[in-house]
Amino acid sequence: MTLTAPPQLSQLLRPRALVSGDLVVIAALSGPLHARYTPDLERAVAELEGMGFRVRLAPLLEAGRHRWWSVARPDEIAEEFNSLLRDPEVRAIVAHDGGQTVFGYLDLIDFDAIRADPKPILGYSDISLLHLVLYARTGLVGFHADLATPGLGGHWQRASAARRKELGKLYATLLTGTEPIGALPAGPSWECWRAGRVEGPLIGGVINRIVLAQATPFALPLERFDGAVLFWEELGGQASYVWSYLQILRHSGILDRIAGMVVGVPEAIDGLDSPDGSPTLAEIVLDVLGDRDIPVLGNVEVGHAGPNLPMPVGIRVALDAEEKTLSLLEPAVRAARGDGTGRLSHADQ
Repeated sequence: MTLTAPPQLSQLLRPRALVSGDLVVIAALSGPLHARYTPDLERAVAELEGMGFRVRLAPLLEAGRHRWWSVARPDEIAEEFNSLLRDPEVRAIVAHDGGQTVFGYLDLIDFDAIRADPKPILGYSDISLLHLVLYARTGLVGFHADLATPGLGGHWQRASAARRKELGKLYATLLTGTEPIGALPAGPSWECWRAGRVEGPLIGGVINRIVLAQATPFALPLERFDGAVLFWEELGGQASYVWSYLQILRHSGILDRIAGMVVGVPEAIDGLDSPDGSPTLAEIVLDVLGDRDIPVLGNVEVGHAGPNLPMPVGIRVALDAEEKTLSLLEPAVRAARGDGTGRLSHADQ
């Protein structure tokens, strides 16, 4: 089989803004639901209902159902995912959890259904691969945001009541508002690793998925990284792996194209800042960047370490590392047009 390169994108595809009462479906797009986490899923449903949405669980999201490390075969997941993309009643899809399956069905996704009716897809971890690929193939704005079970029903529940309220308002506004949100709420962990201020489109995800995606036919064309603010995070493994992933981004030319970088709080990475003289994550990042004078904001709440700030892939942001600010300059959704899509020319941004 001969794989042809996808056409170059000239448009950003924004989903239609949700309204109160819209249907949001929680789906198993990668890993299974273990029975002991059923209460977390129930709490996630309550969080979404508290934002004013109706919530339904997709059929594959059944406690105890699994195939190897996944909830089902890749073709079964793709069939259900495509049915949600095609269903006009479904206005947003929230991934229940991450995992190790999205690579298995990238070639089975109905990209035409996304173009015909773009809708928000929320999640991180393995789901960040979906955001990258859908953005590459269709221009869809991806919602790198908390997963349902470990996020909305897990990390959110361990946060303070004030933080949960802040996050709930932020997520609801991101999904329903057609005006730019502006500055995301900064946390005490944020650090300036290299000063500077830039504006550019937000692109990123789990760093290992960014690297691996670029080795497939679904890769983002390198020019899409020109002037971008690259955000990334990582879970597990060794500090040396992170260094190697960054070196791959250097060799591929991505680090020479981006305008800035946002690094998430690391989670369970061995060999960071230990008593034996191991480097900090900041030292690893700056070592690979070398003399590339771009702003770097570190330890931002993005990824596996806790409640996530949403990172809408493709949306233009302003990053000021010294002031420790990250601002969304555009809305992630837009009011529906007469053609039923949320497509927007880059010239109209």
